[in-house]
Amino acid sequence: MLVSESATRSSSISASWSRLAIFFHWATALAIAIGLLAIEIRGPKGSASRVFWTGIHMWAGTIVLCLSVLRVLWMLWHGTPRELPHSRVQLFLARAVHLALYLLIFVQPLLGIAMVNTSGSAVQLAGTSVQLRLFAKDPVAHQFLHDAHFLIGNTAFWLIGLHALAAIVHHTVFKDATLTRMLKASKDD
Repeated sequence: MLVSESATRSSSISASWSRLAIFFHWATALAIAIGLLAIEIRGPKGSASRVFWTGIHMWAGTIVLCLSVLRVLWMLWHGTPRELPHSRVQLFLARAVHLALYLLIFVQPLLGIAMVNTSGSAVQLAGTSVQLRLFAKDPVAHQFLHDAHFLIGNTAFWLIGLHALAAIVHHTVFKDATLTRMLKASKDD
């Protein structure tokens, strides 16, 4: 009897995320939370508080971007767990929100870098000599990028809240493994 390659592959796909995938998920979530908190409490322009918290915000964004690259590379190499059985509407919504979240974790830090650069400054990672300059000074682009970074940052609150709410609903209402498989790694990992 011949077994198709896709049947063999699907039988070897884990029901849960790997430990490293779980680490990337929660470390990214923590870095996003720190970045959002830092920008909300940074203080008035020119204050030492603003300089400190802006530095934390830039570090958080850099960490989000680095973790996101590693996360996608890991997913491409290791694969993802099989999808849980859900309706087509639930699968569509889940995929749409996940796509939006992946765009967020890549686009938002890059917008931040572009925004700082087009203001005429390099992104300076506090406590290091690392300076990142990818774009030239451009006041018109700077205002557009500032507005986009601000709008996407505010949208992130809602998107992350929707993602968390969906995980809780899956756990409490549908009583499926959507949440628990992001909390507990697969046994073969």
